[in-house]
Amino acid sequence: MKHALTFDPSSVEPELAAPPEDRLISGNPHFRSWNFEEAAGGIYAGIWEATPGKWHIAYEEWEYFHILSGVSIVTEEGGAETHLKAGDSMILRPGFKGTWEVIETTRKDYVIRL
Repeated sequence: MKHALTFDPSSVEPELAAPPEDRLISGNPHFRSWNFEEAAGGIYAGIWEATPGKWHIAYEEWEYFHILSGVSIVTEEGGAETHLKAGDSMILRPGFKGTWEVIETTRKDYVIRL
């Protein structure tokens, strides 16, 4: 069993996706995800990338992420905008609802706990 793991997107085939049509607000965003770790208890880690667009988000899980590149705006329902750029980190907790808007193609690494 490996006790350390590096995130190398070239070593994993990305999963391709897009926001569900009923959540899309604007643009034509597409996602690529490189999932590097799935562990017992519902822990996931990897890299996610999205092209410009805006969509509704609703979290049932806990997520920590760190922006590697690009510019995005996350807005909590009824709350303020959070502008994110390379070097910024954020935690979204279960129950978070709002929008995610990608201004410039954004790449983040993440850890999700269900």
